[in-house]
Amino acid sequence: MFGFGGDGKGLAIIAVLLGLSAPANAGDERVLYAALGEITRAPIGWVEFCAENPVDCNGGPSQPRDIVMSQTTWRDLVRVNRWVNETIKPMTDMDHWGVIEKWSLPTDGYGDCEDYVLLKRKMLIDAGWPKEALLITVVRDKKGEGHAVLTVKTDKGEFILDNQNETVLAWTETGYRFVKRQSQSNTNEWVSLGDSRPAIATASAHDR
Repeated sequence: MFGFGGDGKGLAIIAVLLGLSAPANAGDERVLYAALGEITRAPIGWVEFCAENPVDCNGGPSQPRDIVMSQTTWRDLVRVNRWVNETIKPMTDMDHWGVIEKWSLPTDGYGDCEDYVLLKRKMLIDAGWPKEALLITVVRDKKGEGHAVLTVKTDKGEFILDNQNETVLAWTETGYRFVKRQSQSNTNEWVSLGDSRPAIATASAHDR
């Protein structure tokens, strides 16, 4: 069972077997990012989050690791993505905290895009998944606005967990422009992904 506790307010997944299976093309080889750019500045809010939550940012240089995709791991990704999207209620940082940008684990049940990502990443890491394969990623969404998603690197390609989409998609199928993400060899470093314009992941949480 996936779960985490924080500030005395634990959230836990009820391990309901959803009967979901990987789509027919989930085993196909996926195109990887053509190239990673240079080390770049961390998104606004990340450094402050790490200062307040050092356990979630510990570590240093490490070896890149990819997840071996199977029916079981696919179902885990689908469950985590869906459960967090359905459980956490969307709320902007301004409404939540009175500031434009704040990264936090949504232990009170509310958050915006990067908070959804932090929870999905934590749940998977707590379940034994390597952090080197779970990379927080800043993109520009279809409206050109800054947005945060979780990239999951696997031996079958790179998949995206997104609070704006209930479906786990290959990165090439999202329609997003990828700006920066955590480095696989050091998750405390960030690398550029091609879109050179600055982007802050301040997009409003998805209204459902």
